[in-house]
Amino acid sequence: MKGVPVRYRARKTVRLGPIRLNFTQRGFASWAIKIGPWTWNATRGTHSLDTPGPGGVTWGRKRAGR
Repeated sequence: MKGVPVRYRARKTVRLGPIRLNFTQRGFASWAIKIGPWTWNATRGTHSLDTPGPGGVTWGRKRAGR
C-alpha cells in the first residue's frame, strides 16, 4: 500500500479525582467516573469492571453503528 498516509488520532484524558474527561482533536468526547475497579462512562451509559489478569467485564447500553 504505497502512498497511503498514516493517520494518528490525538486523544487526551484529564483526571480530576475519580472523574475522567476525554478529549479528541475535535474537542470534548466523553466523561466517566472511576472508583476502584469499577468505571461508569456517562456518555455511552456503560459500566466496566476490571478483573484480575487480562480482560474485564463490560455491560450497559450498546450504541448502534459502532
